[in-house]
Amino acid sequence: MLQNIRDNSQGWIAKTIIGVIIVLLALTGFDAIFSSVSNSRNAAEVNGEEISLDELNEAMNMQRRQLAQQLGGDFDPSLLDDKLVRESSLRALIDRALLLQGARNADFAFSETALDQLILQTPEFAVEGKFNATRFDQVIQQMGYTRMQFRELLKQEMLIGQLRAGISGSGFVTDEQIERFASLEQQTRDFASVRIQADANAVQVSDSDAREYYEQNPDRFRSPEQVVLEYVELDKESFFDQVEVSDDEVDELYKQRIANLAEQRRAAHILIEADDGNDAQAKQRIDEIAKRVSAGEDFAALAKELSEDPGSAGEGGDLGFAGPGVYDPEFEAALYGLEQGQVSAPVRSEFGWHLIKLLGVQSPEIPTLESMKPELVRELKAQQVEQRFVEASKQLEDAAFESSDLAQPAQELGLQVRTTEAFGREGGAGVASNRQVIQAAFSDEVLLDGANSEVIELDPDTAVVVRVKQHLQPEVMPYDQVGEGIVAQLQQAKAAEQAEAQGQALLAKLRGGEQAEVEWQPVEAASRNQEGVEPAVLQEVFRMPRPQNGDAPTYGGIRLGEGDFVVIQLNGVSEPDAELSTEEKQSYRRFLASRSGQQDFAAYRDMLHNEADIETY
Repeated sequence: MLQNIRDNSQGWIAKTIIGVIIVLLALTGFDAIFSSVSNSRNAAEVNGEEISLDELNEAMNMQRRQLAQQLGGDFDPSLLDDKLVRESSLRALIDRALLLQGARNADFAFSETALDQLILQTPEFAVEGKFNATRFDQVIQQMGYTRMQFRELLKQEMLIGQLRAGISGSGFVTDEQIERFASLEQQTRDFASVRIQADANAVQVSDSDAREYYEQNPDRFRSPEQVVLEYVELDKESFFDQVEVSDDEVDELYKQRIANLAEQRRAAHILIEADDGNDAQAKQRIDEIAKRVSAGEDFAALAKELSEDPGSAGEGGDLGFAGPGVYDPEFEAALYGLEQGQVSAPVRSEFGWHLIKLLGVQSPEIPTLESMKPELVRELKAQQVEQRFVEASKQLEDAAFESSDLAQPAQELGLQVRTTEAFGREGGAGVASNRQVIQAAFSDEVLLDGANSEVIELDPDTAVVVRVKQHLQPEVMPYDQVGEGIVAQLQQAKAAEQAEAQGQALLAKLRGGEQAEVEWQPVEAASRNQEGVEPAVLQEVFRMPRPQNGDAPTYGGIRLGEGDFVVIQLNGVSEPDAELSTEEKQSYRRFLASRSGQQDFAAYRDMLHNEADIETY
């Protein structure tokens, strides 16, 4: 074989190829070739910081899913222009990179402790009002992140938020600006309108017109790129029936559980804080209080008056019920040496000097073995199941890597090969809604090379491996499938054109001083947020110039989104008379300062763009 290579390298074809390579190296240099190779997996570079193609694809998928959620079930993903989605997503990633660089250059920081508190206080991660680690893992895994990835993303969001707040919060406005804005904001207008309906049912569109439109605009009628996946699923729950536990193991765990059930003691205390500098004075004060307690004064009243523990003083020193291991060791030893109602001698802890009173004792309620057995059995099984699940996941990963399909891995692990419905890059139902599954399905390795995916963890209890069964390329849909929609679309477009033509003709007559027999709908003293008036009409009313010649109105018109045309007659403009109150001024000041701050932030972002070294690939 080596000899064949050596022989063939002397031929004219090999010499031609070598000659081309030499010319390329001479013209572009080694750096250009190596750069093109290194950039093959990058979408852009921002001041030397790379944005990978994987990040871009992830952002595009996220944008598609957000649009699908916002627009609901009637949303047709095929209408999305992939080029526009790519440009929008890449622009957002570049903006994010620039803002993060700006935040770091300005020495903004967000501590790990603050990050922990933010996560702990996020309602989406809570169960019954308290942070739940399992819930946290489930949520972020559905989003496609590991814990470290999510923390890093959250930290970046906080840094950008600090930068935004720092710039936006610096906006300010003058009193003159407030008064001018308030005058415009509180202005009212008297107008009347007449609506010309765009009646699609009154418009005829021939089949030949529809076919001509179809043939001239084929890209509008392409089906979306879609895949059909095969997948096998590992479900941790299915392993519980495959493991057994003995009665002896259940008994042993039961004994451990009830052994940990300790009596609860309800304590009250009076605290005088102390440190090395004032220990003697604190001890003297607690001794004086102890004498007053011994003389018969009410412990709760003294605690309210003298205790330096702000958390319990208002409750008469009451700390509620607690078990062993909660309090400082010296405090706990004294508490468990008391009889109910008894008050201890002064006790020193790391916080200071205490008088402790035992208010009550709760003996533990010991459940029966039978009542706890289902819980104990599941807990014991869970330990075995976790190990089996990890082993099965590794076995599935190895089998999927070595196999050219999913039949063999499914057979080895006793699983069923399932199939999804066709779905696009915005995702689908079931496993196809998981971000990691979508990303894997449209990756080069799975989509183009036909390989099985790695093991994908949908949640802590479920893992899957997927492969593409069918790749549906975008193609022009047949006319029979879209013809009816084209006819309806053309009817609506022509009806809108006719309505606008009628409206413009009416405007020409009115502006020329002619009378028109139309039924005006009057609105008196309309404000900028007037109820009962379409926002687009209201905006046009307040854009129109005010009447100049006596009582002669001014006229305007606007075409609405559904195709109707509205002719507007502006009859008068009224300015506010009353002066602004202090509260109103403050409200306007906050609004205008916020808007000014947002404009400043936008200008800062534009500056970063103008000064940055950005290269897209």
